[in-house]
Amino acid sequence: MNPFLELGIRHDIVNAITELGFEKPSPIQEKAIPVLLTGNDDFVGLAQTGTGKTAAFGLPLLEQLDFTVKQPQALVLCPTRELCLQIARDLEKFAKFIDNVHVVAVYGGANISDQLRQIRRGVQIVVATPGRMLDIIGRNAIDFSKVKYVVLDEADEMLNMGFQEDINNILSETPDYKKTWLFSATMPKEVRRIAQNYMTDPVELTVGTKNTGNANIEHNYYMIKAKDKYAAFKRIVDYYPDIFGIVFCRTKIETQEIAEALIKDGYNADSLHGDLSQQQRDKVMKRYRERNLQLLIATDVAARGIDVNDVTHVINYSLPDETENYTHRSGRTARAGKTGISISLINIKEMSKIRHIEKIIGKEFVRKQVPQGTEVCEKQLFAIVDNVHNVEVHEDQINTFLPQILESLQDLTKEEVIKRFASLEFNRFLNYYKNAPDLNIDGKETKFDREKDGSSRRTSSKGFTRLFINLGSVDEFSRGEMLGFICNNSKISGKSIGKIDLKGVFTFFEVQDEEVEKVFQGFKEVEYNGRSVRIEVSGEGRSSSSSSDRGGRRRSSDRSSDRGGDRNGSRSGSGRKERSGGGFKDFSGKRRESKSRY
Repeated sequence: MNPFLELGIRHDIVNAITELGFEKPSPIQEKAIPVLLTGNDDFVGLAQTGTGKTAAFGLPLLEQLDFTVKQPQALVLCPTRELCLQIARDLEKFAKFIDNVHVVAVYGGANISDQLRQIRRGVQIVVATPGRMLDIIGRNAIDFSKVKYVVLDEADEMLNMGFQEDINNILSETPDYKKTWLFSATMPKEVRRIAQNYMTDPVELTVGTKNTGNANIEHNYYMIKAKDKYAAFKRIVDYYPDIFGIVFCRTKIETQEIAEALIKDGYNADSLHGDLSQQQRDKVMKRYRERNLQLLIATDVAARGIDVNDVTHVINYSLPDETENYTHRSGRTARAGKTGISISLINIKEMSKIRHIEKIIGKEFVRKQVPQGTEVCEKQLFAIVDNVHNVEVHEDQINTFLPQILESLQDLTKEEVIKRFASLEFNRFLNYYKNAPDLNIDGKETKFDREKDGSSRRTSSKGFTRLFINLGSVDEFSRGEMLGFICNNSKISGKSIGKIDLKGVFTFFEVQDEEVEKVFQGFKEVEYNGRSVRIEVSGEGRSSSSSSDRGGRRRSSDRSSDRGGDRNGSRSGSGRKERSGGGFKDFSGKRRESKSRY
């Protein structure tokens, strides 16, 4: 007998989920479904992302509702539009063989008129993000008087995003007799408070230990210098030829910069963050679900609700500000009982944060070494061999050309043919990683090491002059943007700029000695936001300041948008040193052509 039938789910729903590949219930489904099918209790379910929570509440909902009545009977609240759409799609799939089931997804960034039209036609299940739901309630466009069930999915994340007041206002519009089902990956005090305020003696179920991570996830970290982060990141990606991953950054700007640097370096990557329109987000997610993207670079908020199968790696390019968010990030992999790897790129100062996360998830991190260039080449070589071995051969099509191919290769032995085919790809990696430096650090970096690395440097590198500019991070510059700003006004190449040490209200940067005069000339009459831009040689009196606007003031579009710039990504090729940090915006507004990956 089908195990879902044994839980009490009827045949037409079981038939639908069997088509979707459901074979046996996940632990949260096995525990939650029998309780929720009674419809008599409030409920709190604690389980990690990717454990099947949507089916855990979705299947009982379909059992409980009367689909002959076209009024909202269930409301599902979730933090993001991606998750909202995913839940609505899943419920429709679960209800494939049930007549007259109407589900509407209500979320911001889409045409509200279309959503209102669907509501007016009659729906039984509303899946919504809090902000758009409040908007519709404010228009008196929905009647919740018949709502029997309210589901709060990813409750901890909704509270992290500041939706507590919105949730309170929405719940006040629903009947007192309703049942509330709350699902969360973690149980902070704010989530506990919702349970106390809106539930009566809820049944509480926990899959695993509270706040712990998925047992099928391997947690690794790489300790590197900050300046080597991008180079180390690319090397790790290259070490896993079949990687299909999500890369998490802390900010929208960093997300866009890393994505653009990867694209420039020839990787199949794109970004997902809050500044994208819904159409842009949908396009990116479609490419990722279809595996036309190998790497999705995302912020924590934008990645909520990403339900993509077979994600092999989650990479924390930057650790999250809230350590509990690490659980949500890593939960993007190892879904549906599969295994996955969560990677964190850290510097020495972040080691304490790793230890704190270990306590939260109840698992130890394993320190890994950034692969050497030869190791990456070996991995890539055998990936090529596997691809050749497993490639599908279209006999009918290739047989036409086979005689000519054999004739062209007749002077080569079997071994020589194999060498040449393998070298078509392998040579690129050999050239790229030739003389590649060791990017690992021993974890015992001293003050002298940091000064040698440049983080506390007060003198210039050989052949460079260290300059001061009176703009910094408080002026909303990133290092990449500062590089673009300097190059655009000085009319010099980015290769002429050395280390950029971005501070709060000022920045130190290095310029090749022969280009210093161009910098002073370029900034003679430059203003930024109404104040003169001043350039000085660090520790000396010479300076250049401005009195009129000569193109130095950054346009508002440059400040507000982190899309559309150029990225001078990592250098590649024989004998060149890997370079981290992504690159810079092209302040001329022109986009240069992308370089090949190697």
